Amino acid sequence: MTELEFRSLEDIDWRVGDDGDGTFEGLACRYGVVDSYGTTFHSRAFRKGLKGNYALLFMHSPYQPVGTFSAEERDDGLYISGRYDDTAAGRDARTMARSGSASELSVGFVRTDLPDWSKLSELSDEDREATIANIKGARLVEVSQITARMAAVPGSKLKTVRSALGDLYEQAHVAEEEKAVDDRRMNERRRRAARLRLIP
Repeated sequence: MTELEFRSLEDIDWRVGDDGDGTFEGLACRYGVVDSYGTTFHSRAFRKGLKGNYALLFMHSPYQPVGTFSAEERDDGLYISGRYDDTAAGRDARTMARSGSASELSVGFVRTDLPDWSKLSELSDEDREATIANIKGARLVEVSQITARMAAVPGSKLKTVRSALGDLYEQAHVAEEEKAVDDRRMNERRRRAARLRLIP
């Protein structure tokens, strides 16, 4: 369960400085709000590891950093403050943030609160859904500036927890089927060996 996920929440409040210093600040992730994935970040979800600076990316591309920021948790969410890089990409991102064409933020994170898939599989459907839907622990990886009204990155190969969990269940099912086939083969070999011993 170490898949990188991202969330773009509605009504994210962030501001780009009016002066020429390229600063920005705002709320990158709001707590207690159900997002478009049906999940909710809970207070202090990012409590572990918020140290130093992070990259502000454009459209979650690790090849297109446009600035840096620091992050801190408050009661209502994850706040960031930083500065755009003095590069063509940084200046373009700042211009698009101010014009509104790329004026939203999306958080890239890895969940740290989920039990092993085998333990999840033992839960009732209701408890499993509740566990997956409530994000109580996560490690921040990056925050991205994204195109307005974009819920996710087009063509992304990143997986949500649900798809990752589905893959794990499928792998477990395949493994169980393979074990059953191996058991049948072993039993057949034992039967053959027993028959050979009975033949004079």
